[in-house]
Amino acid sequence: MGVHHLTWRVTASGLEDEVLIASAISELIANDELVDIEKTTSYYGSPIHLISATTKKNKIAIQSLAKLGSQNLDILISSLEDRLDESNTLHFRLGLDELIQGEAVIVSSKTKSIKGQTKLEVYPGQSVLEEAEGILNLAKESAASN
Repeated sequence: MGVHHLTWRVTASGLEDEVLIASAISELIANDELVDIEKTTSYYGSPIHLISATTKKNKIAIQSLAKLGSQNLDILISSLEDRLDESNTLHFRLGLDELIQGEAVIVSSKTKSIKGQTKLEVYPGQSVLEEAEGILNLAKESAASN
C-alpha cells in the first residue's frame, strides 16, 4: 500500500498574494522546498502564478493527507468511486480561502480551490478502492496521533 506521488496545485491571479497561498500549501505539505511558484501570463495576457507542490515520498504524502483531518478523510473515503480515475489517481479540492485561514475543507470544483491529486501504487490483483481506503485510513490514524 503506497502513494506514487501527491500533488497540490492552484492558479492565482496577479491580484492574489502568491506568497500567502504558497505558504498555505507549504503548511499542508510541511516542506517549503517542495513548493514551486511559476509566474506566467494567462490566455488573455494578464499575469498569473502557478503554485504547486509535489512529493514522491510516501511518508510525506501520508502526513500531508493527515492534515486534512479525520472528517475530510471520511468524506474522501465515502466518495472514492467518484474521485478515482482510470489511472488510479484520487482527485479532490480544498477551499483556498479556508486553507489560507488554516482550515482544510473539501469543496466542489465551483469554488476557488486548491487541487489535490494522489496517484496510488496499485499492482495487478489489488483493488484500487481497497488500496485507496487503506491509504486514507492510514492518514486518519496519523491525524489522530498528532
